[in-house]
Amino acid sequence: MANVTGGGRIDLGGSMPSMPNFRMAGSRILRLAAVVLIVVLLLWSTTSIPTGNVGVLTLFGRVTGETLPEGIHLINPLKSVQKLSVQTQSLKESANVPSNEGLILALDTSLLFRLDKSKAAYVYQTMGEPYVERVVEPTLRAAIRAATSAHTANALYTNARELVQAQIQDELTKELAPRGVIVENVLLRDVQLPAMLKGSIEAKQQAEQDALRMSFILQKEKQEAERKRIEAQGIADFQKIVAQGISAQLLEWKGIEATEKLATSTNSKVIVIGNPKNGLPLVLEPR
Repeated sequence: MANVTGGGRIDLGGSMPSMPNFRMAGSRILRLAAVVLIVVLLLWSTTSIPTGNVGVLTLFGRVTGETLPEGIHLINPLKSVQKLSVQTQSLKESANVPSNEGLILALDTSLLFRLDKSKAAYVYQTMGEPYVERVVEPTLRAAIRAATSAHTANALYTNARELVQAQIQDELTKELAPRGVIVENVLLRDVQLPAMLKGSIEAKQQAEQDALRMSFILQKEKQEAERKRIEAQGIADFQKIVAQGISAQLLEWKGIEATEKLATSTNSKVIVIGNPKNGLPLVLEPR
C-alpha cells in the first residue's frame, strides 16, 4: 500500500529505477566528437616533404607561390601540396644531327640538370609537373643541332667534342635558367659517322701519324750523321796533329828504346845484325 509521508509525498513502498543522465552522456559525445574533429583537422593540415623534394602549395587549383622545404609542416587544410624533385636528374638523348657539310651524324648526349627550388612554384605554374618532357627535351635537341651544324664531321669526330659540349651547355643555360632549370653538365657519350666517312678520316689520321713518324726517323738519322761527321773530323784533326809532331829523330829514338828493351829481356835469344840505313841493330828472335 502507498503511504503518505510528511510533506505530502507518497511512498509507493518500493524503490524506482533512476533515469539515465542524458545531459552528461551528450557532453561526453560532444567532447569525443571535438577530439576526433581536431585529430582529423591535424591530419589534413599535416604534410611531409621527402628528402630532395620541394612542396608547391595550391589553393583550389591556383598556385599560391608558397613552397615548403624538406620535413613535416602544418598547412591550411584547404590547400594541397605538389611535390617536385630538386635532385640532379639525367636526360639521355640519341639523335641524328647534321654537320657543317650536311652529313648526318648519330650523336649520343647526356644532360645533367636539376630544378631550382627557389623557382619551383613558377615551374609548376608555367610548365607543370612534366616540365622535362615539355621543355627540357625539346630545348636539348635544338641546342645539339645548333652546335653540330657549326662544325665539320671531321672536327666532331676528332678534336671538337669539348667545344661542342661547351656550346650546347651555354645554349641550354641561356634558355633554361630563366625558366627555373639549372644545367649542371653536358656530356657527349658517342659520335658515329657514316662508315665510308669514318674510314677516310681514320686513313687520313693514319697517314698523318706515318708522316710524323717518318719525319722523326729522318731527324734522328740527320742527327746521327752529324754526330759521325763530328767524330770523323775529330779523328782527322787528331791524326794531323800527331803527324805534325813526328820527326825522323823521334822515330830513331823510339827505335833505340825498343832495341834496348828487347836486348835486356831474359826470355829472348836474339841475333843482332847491324842496320846500315840508320845504324840501329836489327834484332831477330829465333823460332
